Amino acid sequence: MKTILITLVLMLASFAGMSQKPEYYQAMGESLGQYANCRSVEDFQALGNRFSMIAGTETNEWLPLYYHAHCYIIMSFMEPTDAKKKDAYLDEAEKSITRLVEMMPGEADVFALQAMLYTGRLVVNPMERGQQYSMLTAQSLGRATAIDPSNPRARLLKIQNDMGSARFFGKDPKEFCGQAIELLSGWDKYVPKSPLHPSWGKDQAEELVKSCK
Repeated sequence: MKTILITLVLMLASFAGMSQKPEYYQAMGESLGQYANCRSVEDFQALGNRFSMIAGTETNEWLPLYYHAHCYIIMSFMEPTDAKKKDAYLDEAEKSITRLVEMMPGEADVFALQAMLYTGRLVVNPMERGQQYSMLTAQSLGRATAIDPSNPRARLLKIQNDMGSARFFGKDPKEFCGQAIELLSGWDKYVPKSPLHPSWGKDQAEELVKSCK
């Protein structure tokens, strides 16, 4: 993961030299490079706020909003016990996702991220929220795959959710291992639209495959 991010920063540095917006690409490249250094909720919060600042300056760009929301969703999953904090982080993420849906209704990664948000809501209280948010998650993943059936993050999130649901209902999650193996084997064939576009998830796919052994 760290090697991938270093490569990404180098690519962005080169790309910035050709761009009409070098400050934007430099800021995004430096911020994306910080993912590798995030170890705590506080780290992700600082990074998320950095993306928020970029979004405030570059109001026509959707990717800073995307990464702001992504950081805050991760924070919710990292929070061990405090349900109110989890929801507060997700509330912050949802503000950016609402704007993303308005700006980029044809972008699969936006709806994959929305599905991740809804999964976070469900995890806060599975017993009370399971029915509502499992349906919303499925709807968002459906929109993502309708736009781009090959999007690896949408496919990853679906497999993760299917495995989680299987465990919750006492079924064997390994029935989805074939899908996980197929996803990982073809991961590198999916080329992001630019060095700035989402590329995360391969390490999570690797963990899924390891859990199948």
